[in-house]
Amino acid sequence: MKKYIVPILIVIAVLVIDQVLKIWIKTNMYIGEEFNLMGNWFIIHFTENNGMAFGLELGGSYGKLALSLFRVFAVFGIGYIFHYVIKNMYHFGLITCVSLILAGALGNIIDSVFYGKLFGYADLLHGRVVDMFYMPIIQGHYPDWFPLWAGDEFVFFRPVYNFADAAISIGVITIILFQNKFLNQEFKEIESNLSN
Repeated sequence: MKKYIVPILIVIAVLVIDQVLKIWIKTNMYIGEEFNLMGNWFIIHFTENNGMAFGLELGGSYGKLALSLFRVFAVFGIGYIFHYVIKNMYHFGLITCVSLILAGALGNIIDSVFYGKLFGYADLLHGRVVDMFYMPIIQGHYPDWFPLWAGDEFVFFRPVYNFADAAISIGVITIILFQNKFLNQEFKEIESNLSN
């Protein structure tokens, strides 16, 4: 049981930070309101996301319900992986990354499942995810010779996201970058099984 303590604390810490930020934003700002934290590079901008990342969504009430239920089932799958990597004592980096992914998924599910009812705008499983971090690090316009978007405005990084999204992204990107190190134990087990 000891080996579960740190991963569970990571999940709880990410969830608490995520939900405190979201509830503060939701109760102190109106949609579209923003303020700058670091010049024009780091902005708190309150928006809500009806669907998936980057504003993608499945149409109508049934689409929202299907998406929310999919998220719930996905968290059960991530929870199983969380248990599996801890139980089998995988690399601590991998356990940490899976903890971040699980916490981020849970944070966004809380919004989807409960926020509609909690804040009185929708039924259970029809809530919107609160987003607030906007970091337009580079802004400008595409040159006139650029295909398709000639003269259009260019912003990097355009998406508005939340703490849960950041936890998921950090977890996934870190696993991709360090997969050889994190999964080395599994590769050795497969090799030894193949050679026997």
